Amino acid sequence: LPVAVHIQTSRALMVISLLLGFFGIIVSVVGMKCTKVGEEDPVTKSRIAVAGGVLFVLSGLCTLAAVSLYATQVTYEFFRESTVPINARYEFGSALFIGSLLCCSCPAKERRGQQYYRQSQPSTAREYV
Repeated sequence: LPVAVHIQTSRALMVISLLLGFFGIIVSVVGMKCTKVGEEDPVTKSRIAVAGGVLFVLSGLCTLAAVSLYATQVTYEFFRESTVPINARYEFGSALFIGSLLCCSCPAKERRGQQYYRQSQPSTAREYV
């Protein structure tokens, strides 16, 4: 299949996913016990809430299918010998590992310059460490 077909199919699946998610929100709000919309029967309300959950699951499956379809096409095009020369194919494993290590080692903003105190003394005067 041409590349445009995969892109259009992925786009259509994403639009369907968005619509299913939107209707899932509406149905779930109607099915909540705290709302007065719709039936007052708790069994009916719970069935409506379950229907909203099913819409959310279908939305997630459409998104999963769209992303998988597009990723499969990109991977196929990347590893096909005629499109990308062999010396232009890079492996990003070590770069991603080092980058994630550096991101995790940075201190959070609220901890920068924070003074640490000893907790052993119950008095109001505390010593700096």
